[in-house]
Amino acid sequence: MALSDLLLLGAGSDLASQRGVSCDGQLPPASDPHLKQRARVAREALGARALILGHHYQRDEVIDFADVTGDSFKLAQEAAKRPDAEYVIFCGVHFMAESADILTTKDQKVILPDLAAGCSMADMASAQQVATCWDALTELGVANKTIPVTYMNSSAAIKSFTGANGGTVCTSSNAARSMQWALSKGEKILFLPDQHLGRNTAVLSLGLTLGDCVLWNPWKPMGGLTPDQIRNAKVILWRGHCSVHGRFTIDTVHEVRKRIPGVKVLVHPECQHEVVSSADVVGSTEMIIRTIEKAPSGSAWAIGTELNLVQRLANNHQDKQIVFLDKTVCYCSTMNRIDLPHLVWAMESLVANHLVNQIKVDEKTAHFSKIALEQMLALA
Repeated sequence: MALSDLLLLGAGSDLASQRGVSCDGQLPPASDPHLKQRARVAREALGARALILGHHYQRDEVIDFADVTGDSFKLAQEAAKRPDAEYVIFCGVHFMAESADILTTKDQKVILPDLAAGCSMADMASAQQVATCWDALTELGVANKTIPVTYMNSSAAIKSFTGANGGTVCTSSNAARSMQWALSKGEKILFLPDQHLGRNTAVLSLGLTLGDCVLWNPWKPMGGLTPDQIRNAKVILWRGHCSVHGRFTIDTVHEVRKRIPGVKVLVHPECQHEVVSSADVVGSTEMIIRTIEKAPSGSAWAIGTELNLVQRLANNHQDKQIVFLDKTVCYCSTMNRIDLPHLVWAMESLVANHLVNQIKVDEKTAHFSKIALEQMLALA
């Protein structure tokens, strides 16, 4: 069956999603009663030849078939631990599949079920824009004192730039350690591409001030900054953000506290600084999950992260009151492109020995990206 026909059978398609999904987290059931059975048959046929990785933000219908679930870095690590898997089917977004390709062997093939599953944050920092920024820092005489740190949520090209210039990759859980390391190697940090994670880590974890941070706008000459602002800054933040986490506001924090007495606000550090500053608990995706698992029965939580994960936590911990921090914020539109029809199509294609949607990073880019990723591993 053609992919176009298969997509019409599943409620996970974009068209069905537009018609049937609301922000309360209710997804319609699959219209094809045989789709899950086809997925089970294809998965069994692939056996140990395939490793299916599912990011925490994926739909339940996809997570049901994942061999390993986790955040982007954990999944890339898991892929590296399984050199025996011929195919690594990455149910996430493009930059995650790139990282998996960099960390796996040359014989392994990384598959992204839908090539349209990208990341708006990663797209906010192109290689050319970052090169232009670095040229400007070089002209000012500060590039040799600046250590680039890029968030895992970045393209392989940006990771490669970071590795080639003595920097490191970070995750939301080790951003503080990575930035401390960078400041021990240089006088400044160029933090890519998420301004909120960089700012929150610098101020709340490293003890720097908001005045120590400046925001580089890639659409303006010199990033919209003066030479003195750049020279005096400790952290140069890239003007990027997560399209989901960046939408949570301080007003929604105040609203949920009024609505639910005693509620604890738990947010991801990709949220805006005023939201993170007012939260009770701040942490990575994995930390959010652990916090809820350890929380006492009867406790109330308002969680500021992707809706699929919040819904899953609420379903798995019904002894606790778990709500989404902002009812007007929906799913990550690009992450949500990986659905059961695409996964079934990818698996059935591989069963038929037809390689589809392979993610392959060129050798030079992969070389310097791996240097940055290995530096992160060394810090961990």
